[in-house]
Amino acid sequence: MMVDQAVLDNYLDCDGTERIPRHWSQDVDQMDFLLDEDTHPFLPHRVDSADIIYQPRKKKAKMVGKYLFGDVLGEGSYGKVKEVLDSETLRRLAVKILKKKKLRRIPNGEQNVQREIKLLKRLNHRNVIELVDVLHSEEKQKMYIIMEYCMGGLQEMLENTPEKRFPLWQSHGYFVQLANGLEYIHSQGIIHKDIKPSNLLLTTSGTLKISDLGVAELLDLYTKDDTCRTSQGSPAFQPPEIANGLECFSGFKVDVWSSGITLFNITTGTFPFEGDNIYRLFENIGKGHFTMPDNISPLLADLLTGMLKTNPDERLDTQGVRNHKWVRKTYPRVGEAVTLPALPDSNDPVRRMTCMPYLVEMFDPTISEDGYSQEEDDYYQDDYERYIEDRAARTCSMLPVVDDPQGMQSI
Repeated sequence: MMVDQAVLDNYLDCDGTERIPRHWSQDVDQMDFLLDEDTHPFLPHRVDSADIIYQPRKKKAKMVGKYLFGDVLGEGSYGKVKEVLDSETLRRLAVKILKKKKLRRIPNGEQNVQREIKLLKRLNHRNVIELVDVLHSEEKQKMYIIMEYCMGGLQEMLENTPEKRFPLWQSHGYFVQLANGLEYIHSQGIIHKDIKPSNLLLTTSGTLKISDLGVAELLDLYTKDDTCRTSQGSPAFQPPEIANGLECFSGFKVDVWSSGITLFNITTGTFPFEGDNIYRLFENIGKGHFTMPDNISPLLADLLTGMLKTNPDERLDTQGVRNHKWVRKTYPRVGEAVTLPALPDSNDPVRRMTCMPYLVEMFDPTISEDGYSQEEDDYYQDDYERYIEDRAARTCSMLPVVDDPQGMQSI
């Protein structure tokens, strides 16, 4: 930036500061300025942080395409997951928001996302997460992956109980669904490679959904077997063949092993193989020696032993797992079920729809800045959740139908 020399000559003096204009504050005595109550009646004073009242942030409605956004459900290494509402069908969904700039900084980030989208489009099963829509915003350089809504995952539930495990009947119900979904995925020539509790989600009806196919592999249509050569799964769930560094291995048996580790974890609250670091962990996994807890039934111990065979040729396949007596047996509901905890910054244990406040804010002009209409303030008082439910029931029919969202491309 160029500065006029005349301006410099007017404000700068190499020999002194005589030509620098005096600031107005230099002509005012400091104490007189602070104590002049007529001109400055408000004096600064110290306020304890405990005395500050924080107003909740007003919920502003946001729509991308035909989807109304709700609150954040979770956040991972790839991006945030928010609840959304389909304005045409009123279906409760979830969206994974991915920034393309961030994906480029993650090793294989873009490839993993594109792979997951490609594979999910091929799958349609009760126990596999459903891909609903994919939107791109070139202006914001974002990708929106719309999926069916799940309340949370098994890992959240395990962390919410002191024993870090489920009652037997609950573990059995989840594992049977996992086995069904995994058998279907394998029948489509897909190897998941990252089965673990955090990738097993639950719908509002309690149906288990296998999710996160970012590191999965699609076998060639004409391949003679399920041989794989790469693995990017979580270390604690890796089989001995990968821990020992084999160049090629059976992909289906990798998923059976990780499912066995998952079953061991949700029924006992521990892992069969542990280590102070990844090298010690892989050393213990490679040896394949583990101790079965005393409280495990002989039938369950037999299943776990079959799924955690060190030699993959001796390990059960998905068909053998589904036909095992422990899987086919039914168990009485003994013990209290482990439930999902409330979301962070929320006291809602049932995880009701978070899109409702945004829906009301968008279509109800009578709401004041505090979220209440003047007429209903006395009736509802502090029961804002009840207010939102009542108002939302009257405004759902006012949702717009978006035929061709501007700037959005659906693939």
